[in-house]
Amino acid sequence: MTDGFEVPGATATGLLPTVVARVTALADRLGVQHAVVFDVQRLSAASGVPEPVVKALLGGRPAGEPDLQARFLQRLDLLRRTRLKPNGRKYTQQEIADGAGMSRQQAGALINGDRRPTMEHCDAIQRFFRVHAGFLTAEDSEALVDALRRSEQELLQQLADRERAAAVAADDPLERLLQDHGVRGIAWRAAQLPTDQHRDKVAEWLDMLLESVKRPES
Repeated sequence: MTDGFEVPGATATGLLPTVVARVTALADRLGVQHAVVFDVQRLSAASGVPEPVVKALLGGRPAGEPDLQARFLQRLDLLRRTRLKPNGRKYTQQEIADGAGMSRQQAGALINGDRRPTMEHCDAIQRFFRVHAGFLTAEDSEALVDALRRSEQELLQQLADRERAAAVAADDPLERLLQDHGVRGIAWRAAQLPTDQHRDKVAEWLDMLLESVKRPES
């Protein structure tokens, strides 16, 4: 439609258990508590999904899906409560209007639910609050999957940093190679690929790389 949201083609509901399992495995490997990586309040702020819905989705329970207008208002309210000015106060309607390049009247109508936002409105507000594209429009399950994927990337970076430090301490050329090329992170991602054909291509590349360096003879 021309005066509103474009409805996403598919939800990420089916992906959520897979991403949760990957994040859980990474957290266990790093010794990070599940309560930290699956903190409901943090995931709500990162995704825009209300805390009760985050909790339900993580528990594998259906949580319903608000209509597009309700979702926009819900996410915008969360932004105004969690993305504050340096002095700790909320942005005013005028400040949002100025930052998003719209009139005070337009901003007020959007915030109060008196006007249906277009994708252009959403993009402008997302840029103003410095959140990723789709923050105001993604379905709840999709938004939560995206937030968990960002957590996964942070955990992968922690894993790489830890193994890099171990490689330096061991002064092992093979370990250094693995770290310099991010081999373990690549292998972790390869395990999540959908088919054996995809995984075989990655394995072939890794074999070639590992053959290029041999451990010193003991």
